[in-house]
Amino acid sequence: VIKCKAAVMWEANKPFSIEEVEVAPPKSHEVRIKIVATGICRSDDHVVTGCMVMPFPIILGHEAAGVVESVGQGVTSIKPGDKVIPLFVPQCGECSSCLSTKGNLCSKNHIGSAAGFMPDGTCRFTCKGKAIHHFLGTSTFTEYTVVHEFAVAKIDSAAPLEKVCLIGCGFSTGYGAAVQTAKVEPGSTCVIFGLGGVGLSVVMGCKAAGASRIIAVDINSDKFAKAKELGATDCVNPTDFKKPIHEVLIEMTGNGVDYSFEVIGRTETMAAALACCQYNYGVSVIVGVPPAAQKITFDPMLLFTGRTWKGSVFGGWKSKDSVPKLVADYMKKKFVLDPLITHTLPFTKINEGFDLLRTGK
Repeated sequence: VIKCKAAVMWEANKPFSIEEVEVAPPKSHEVRIKIVATGICRSDDHVVTGCMVMPFPIILGHEAAGVVESVGQGVTSIKPGDKVIPLFVPQCGECSSCLSTKGNLCSKNHIGSAAGFMPDGTCRFTCKGKAIHHFLGTSTFTEYTVVHEFAVAKIDSAAPLEKVCLIGCGFSTGYGAAVQTAKVEPGSTCVIFGLGGVGLSVVMGCKAAGASRIIAVDINSDKFAKAKELGATDCVNPTDFKKPIHEVLIEMTGNGVDYSFEVIGRTETMAAALACCQYNYGVSVIVGVPPAAQKITFDPMLLFTGRTWKGSVFGGWKSKDSVPKLVADYMKKKFVLDPLITHTLPFTKINEGFDLLRTGK
């Protein structure tokens, strides 16, 4: 058992509490990781606010990089000392999605289920005598975590962990939504709703795919400079207009866009993103995590004319196969990660990090 610091969320809408936790050794086919760097993602905050329903107490965090401390019985693909990225979308290699060339959402994932346990139905964290739940099979807001062997990828030992941790969620999710899920083509017109780290990664993906026009949409105009730096050709603030944003975008483009991406997780913007893409061959991709218990209402004629509406989890990448390759591409300078890193804080200042997220900084 390792005793270490972790940020425990005891109940919803309260700050994180830095506690001493006990981390049990890895069981069969499990890996214990020393977390070196972790990013803060809006999906973590969705649990805090109750938008994403999970059991408490819980250790959140799912975008990280670290070093393997020990492995359980039967683990052959990974050894202590390896640099790794935990995978919130696992890859078991056996389920229908893993076996299909079309899918990446392994059936062993915990997205959309309030599980909070390891695959065997137990926890590896204890604090003050209480079992602490896991988050998305990763739980990275702790100095040490335990994950299943199918939820970890070994990466280049030379990779800077404080940067490639973003490949564990934000960068891969956005970049892949453009290049993998939508398969944006050269010369196409794209619009991205929401310019957080994931939205900016969609901008980078559209640019890498050769889109000729990339329209960035956000109600916070402070985000426009960075969007332009990463490839946006136009920036639009919906609050500057009297008419609905989808009408503004159709006017700007003549026919609507070829590809639209909703990277916020709001039903209103999902509907707007669908409505602003070309009526016959436009493709709209939902990238933001939808809020719990909310339904969407839309005119089915929007789809009848030929539009495609699809979702994308973790950018459509098969995680265990793709994460090492994405890290290798980063090392070859095929894309940048530095512009996505706005602040670097010590672990004990995690609540300040969430304040920065919530204020759009």
